[in-house]
Amino acid sequence: MTARVLVVDDQAVVRDGLVLLLGLLPEIEVVGSAADGEAALRLVADERPDVVLMDLRMPRVDGVEATRRIRTGFPDTQVVVLTTYTDDESVFAALRAGARGFLTKSADAEEIARAVTTVMNGDAQLDPGVQRRLLSAVTAPAPETPGPAAAPAPPPPDGLTPREAEVLRLIARGLSNAEIANALFISEATVKTHINNLFAKARLRDRAQAVAYAYRTGLAGPGEG
Repeated sequence: MTARVLVVDDQAVVRDGLVLLLGLLPEIEVVGSAADGEAALRLVADERPDVVLMDLRMPRVDGVEATRRIRTGFPDTQVVVLTTYTDDESVFAALRAGARGFLTKSADAEEIARAVTTVMNGDAQLDPGVQRRLLSAVTAPAPETPGPAAAPAPPPPDGLTPREAEVLRLIARGLSNAEIANALFISEATVKTHINNLFAKARLRDRAQAVAYAYRTGLAGPGEG
């Protein structure tokens, strides 16, 4: 199946290069390009692409706000962020807005095509370097400070059970449902049940938002085992 893709970037040389590069791939049809989020929204309404490759820092309407509007108004269109910015704030903002993919502009054509296919199938695709760095940040040991013994860890937020929190932690590590099932010695059907429950409790739409939620709440760190 050919994926219909819209390219959004405010730098003409980058935008034109991506259009040319993606146009060489048989599994991708480039339906248009835009220089800012405002133009992207108009093109999404006209062309209804399967996937938008979205830059973040753009004039008028930036990539985060454009992603939020696209995912709200056109839920069948997925967004993959393609940017030079990989700071925590940019990543979290994009995922909270509804992006299902986050790649850096160093990604090659094969990586971009794989991300397009992945998000079209309902899964998330995060740049490995971004995911490793975020994981390292949230799992780094806190500096020791003198004082009374630490209080017991609070229960997971939003009414999540310990098992649902464990599943969420493994999602944040990039594991598939089958890999989670193997790690926890449960069936894939049980994994799907836990995922459906935690998505409902935390009001999450997809795995990309689940990853952002896990990092934001601290649940991406080591679980209880």
